[in-house]
Amino acid sequence: MHTFTHGTAEWDVACPRRPSRVAGVTMAGFRVHDLDTLRMVPHPNVTLLLEFGAGSPVLDSAPGEQRRGSLVAGPGLGSGGAVRVRGENVECVQVRLSPVIARAVLGVSPAELDGAVVPLGDLWGREASRICERLGELPGWQARFALADALLTRRFAAGPAVDPEVARAWHRTLTGHGLVRVEDLAAEVGWSRKRLWSRFRSQLGLPPKRAAKLVRFDHAAHRLVAGEAAARVAADTGYADQSHLHRDVMAFTGSTPATVAREPFLAVDDLAWPGRAAP
Repeated sequence: MHTFTHGTAEWDVACPRRPSRVAGVTMAGFRVHDLDTLRMVPHPNVTLLLEFGAGSPVLDSAPGEQRRGSLVAGPGLGSGGAVRVRGENVECVQVRLSPVIARAVLGVSPAELDGAVVPLGDLWGREASRICERLGELPGWQARFALADALLTRRFAAGPAVDPEVARAWHRTLTGHGLVRVEDLAAEVGWSRKRLWSRFRSQLGLPPKRAAKLVRFDHAAHRLVAGEAAARVAADTGYADQSHLHRDVMAFTGSTPATVAREPFLAVDDLAWPGRAAP
């Protein structure tokens, strides 16, 4: 267990001692006594929040729209800076699912989430409440991680796989930090541009060009958090210039690069997901 301090906020952060049995699954545990309006910064993975304990996070996804309890959201949650989370005595396991495995684990394609935040019970029924009850009964974080991983492994094994061409295109997008052209991806997997767009969008939840922009933004945002100058980040991550980076960051977060560099949602990653090489 580590303590993450950001301004006046303190979070307890736990990490699994062992990697998941399923490639593309990472998780972390959080305990926050007073979660004060945290801005959700878009991320390329599917977010699965398993909430347990006495408290309950409240996610404000739009004016007048609130979600409580365990949730699922597709890639890019928080685009435009409109999604915030708050709460008291929050305890949860946060899982990041690669879009390549999300359909098998969730039982629906990320495309069916349609950019919305969905209660986990809408997808898993009573299994959602059972897993959260069991998480609350366990004595420590490693036991909770083991339980969550067993569930995710079982669901993944029983679910449908994405097309290998789609998986390959996603992998190339990640390893290239988003600096890929759709035409090149299509040629590499032997598909037409139209076919790749259609299959990629239907199976992963966002079209290839949007995925590349999101991956590039995520890479650039973490470099900003690490303290690198915006001009250097823009030059190294494929933006035309610093103004281009500024526009992209504003579009994804509703904030300037300087503000994003101070976001606790990003700053906690070094503790919660150590050794993070790619989303």
